[in-house]
Amino acid sequence: MDATGTLDEDERTRCLVEAEGHAAELFAEVDRRGLIAPGRLESEVSTAVRDLGAEMFGTSRHWHKRVVRSGENTLQPYRENPPDRRIAEDDIVFVDLGPVFAAWEADVGRTFVLGDDERKHAIAADLPRVWDAGRSYFDSHPDVTGEELYAHVCGLARDAGWEFGGPHSGHLVGEFPHELIDAERLSSYITPGNDTPMHRAVDAAGRRCHWILEVHLVDGEHRIGAFFEQLMR
Repeated sequence: MDATGTLDEDERTRCLVEAEGHAAELFAEVDRRGLIAPGRLESEVSTAVRDLGAEMFGTSRHWHKRVVRSGENTLQPYRENPPDRRIAEDDIVFVDLGPVFAAWEADVGRTFVLGDDERKHAIAADLPRVWDAGRSYFDSHPDVTGEELYAHVCGLARDAGWEFGGPHSGHLVGEFPHELIDAERLSSYITPGNDTPMHRAVDAAGRRCHWILEVHLVDGEHRIGAFFEQLMR
């Protein structure tokens, strides 16, 4: 913290990483308790995850809608609102959470596979590999723009044998309330049309921007998708 009482960049980064760590703990507990199970509605799982976050961390706010998608609903990007679906045996499910921990936003997405379907396990297993390759590209290209990173991640998805399922591959994250991000502000997204160098981007207060990288892989033929996102740091 500097002389004005404002958090310095290292401290801001530490707080964001800590918030992400809490979200990862929450996902691990979701898995341990078997909250994602056949027969449950997506909305029921969403409520159970919300309640678990409150139990574990006192979380009462989410800076974006909680997303639980299963089966064919996993093909849909974030902005869509498909009908509530009941999770089936041998299903694939992804959860996208934006909990707020002590005024700091996390944004973490994970995919769960129920049963032994090899295709579903394959698409889920490729998520962290594609994400790591996208982050490596970001780290090694100091002038990379949002549109360039998006194109690269789409290429990584194709190279792995999948389609990319979203109109963007990530966005800014920071203190709550989150600085408005929408389709009118391309500089807030890793997306076509954002020609801003990401490493040099600053927010309205002149602070360094922090980026979430999203990977949404899609298998149109088999009508399944998978999702993974977390902070690039």
